Amino acid sequence: MTGRGGGYEDEVSARVKNHVRESGDPGAAPLLFAHGFGCDSTMWRYVAPRFEDRFRVILFDYVGHGGAARSPYDPARYESLHGYAQDVLDISEELDLRGVTFVGHSVSAMIGALAAIAQPHRFARLVMIGPSPRYIDEQGYRGGFSREDIDGLLESLESNYLGWSSAMAPVIMGNGDRPALSDELANSFCRTDPEIARRFATATFLSDNRSDLEDVPVPTLVMQCADDVIAPREVGEYVNGRIPESRIVYLQATGHCPNLSAPSETVAALERFLEH
Repeated sequence: MTGRGGGYEDEVSARVKNHVRESGDPGAAPLLFAHGFGCDSTMWRYVAPRFEDRFRVILFDYVGHGGAARSPYDPARYESLHGYAQDVLDISEELDLRGVTFVGHSVSAMIGALAAIAQPHRFARLVMIGPSPRYIDEQGYRGGFSREDIDGLLESLESNYLGWSSAMAPVIMGNGDRPALSDELANSFCRTDPEIARRFATATFLSDNRSDLEDVPVPTLVMQCADDVIAPREVGEYVNGRIPESRIVYLQATGHCPNLSAPSETVAALERFLEH
């Protein structure tokens, strides 16, 4: 992973490019929240404000999501998760962040790991909510999906993004008795640029970051939800078992988005981790 080079990175500041917003105590340790695939930073609205009295709270959107710019998007840069990790590093450099606690939901868990490996001096802790280093099953490893499953998912996303969003949101969210949550997730998907979403999905669901886990240089918390079809329990335990300094907490929350479905439980687990 490299720093900024010529081209679009120099033309748009990280703060503008990624719709960076800050709140809380500007002199306190930074707490950087990163959203998952197809979402945006509004997904943290029940969690992030709970830390503003003690931390410098930072929210941002990936390119093509939420309030972030779309024009700086470069397919070559974002063909792998390393491009998104570089965005995290660019934000950290521009804001001169040190001692960051990075809270990554879903694919952002691995993006945070890559960023911390690249520049460990900027990070103090990682929090991984529903992480998966590899979504595809292989011999001796259960990621939760066959290659045929992932190919079908990507084909559906490309051919009918709005239909895919409506169909997948309830599966990802879980909590079938609370349809408003699925509706919110589907609406978030629909606000995302479809072409960027398709490419991000390819980078996400075909990634394999298993070999990176042993290089994670900071204390890490894995939050594992019950009945998470995107990141099953076996995956969370795999991640926890391979990061050198990691602990896992099993949430009662179901589905893949506890930051929306169970924010109080998510906040409590994060607070316990930050106290140590």
